[in-house]
Amino acid sequence: MTISQEQFTFRSVSEAQTGSLAGFLAAKAVPGTVIVLDGDLGAGKTAFSKAFASHLGVPGIVNSPTFTLIKEYEGRLPLYHMDVYRISQDEAEDLGLDEYFYGTGVCLVEWGSIIPDILPEQRLHMYIETTDLGERLIHLTGYGEPYEQWCRSLRENGV
Repeated sequence: MTISQEQFTFRSVSEAQTGSLAGFLAAKAVPGTVIVLDGDLGAGKTAFSKAFASHLGVPGIVNSPTFTLIKEYEGRLPLYHMDVYRISQDEAEDLGLDEYFYGTGVCLVEWGSIIPDILPEQRLHMYIETTDLGERLIHLTGYGEPYEQWCRSLRENGV
């Protein structure tokens, strides 16, 4: 079965605008939400994650889990911030990430395109690219519901 998808591109010229997108998505988050973040080094994956965590009500400092793989935070919902840049598909399978994906919290997965076979079919994929003007183009692809609806809502109403 092929899962349907919806796409939207968000243009951000500031961290505040990226934070607005993060706030929109954090408000929509429910248990089992999975958001995959990809993009070049320095594109803004961790900056988005920090803003998302703040809007989810996570207190304190949120930083990249690059060397710990998974950091867990408490907010309105549990937040599982993952960075799978340094692991293989096989290593990811051994970590039991699916328990996080189908659990009671929200998963933000940096470099998620590295582990495509483990990711849930239904998810929001974000690819962040920087332009020559220092802007960010954030390409969102919603696979299945509710993620398709999130993209439609952004296209129709903005943030």
